[in-house]
Amino acid sequence: MPGFSTGRMFGVVSRFLSNATNKIDAKGRVSVPAAFRSALSERGIQELYCLQDFIYPAISVGGPDLLDRYERQIASVDPFSPEANRMSLLVHGGGVFMRLDAEGRLMVTDFVRDFTGISSDVTFVGRSDHFQLWRPQAFQEAQAAAREGRQILRPA
Repeated sequence: MPGFSTGRMFGVVSRFLSNATNKIDAKGRVSVPAAFRSALSERGIQELYCLQDFIYPAISVGGPDLLDRYERQIASVDPFSPEANRMSLLVHGGGVFMRLDAEGRLMVTDFVRDFTGISSDVTFVGRSDHFQLWRPQAFQEAQAAAREGRQILRPA
């Protein structure tokens, strides 16, 4: 199909899909999966906004558009309200900018390790317009719980 090899199909930008687990090297770096690097490139993302997830022990990673989305939400409420204050605390106080190195590796900093419990391996999880960094066991447990919850919702 035309456009499939570029990651664009029917005018849709490449998505972050699937999951993969990679080892952290001796210098504290981990290789971002090739499909995720390709999606970053196709989206023109060079600087990564990394945010501590609001629910899971995971770091959400995307471009500046991810930060923009949260800031639009904050701007939609009274800037002096407790809600705006809490959101800013999470979005700004729980976020950092990072970059991949020339080989497509991400430094697994204390910011990432302390929040997620990641030690030797990182599971990369696609979340459509961004991806997340997880401790492998935590991801397996969260995915199993999500599947179990879906089974409860299915009609008998």
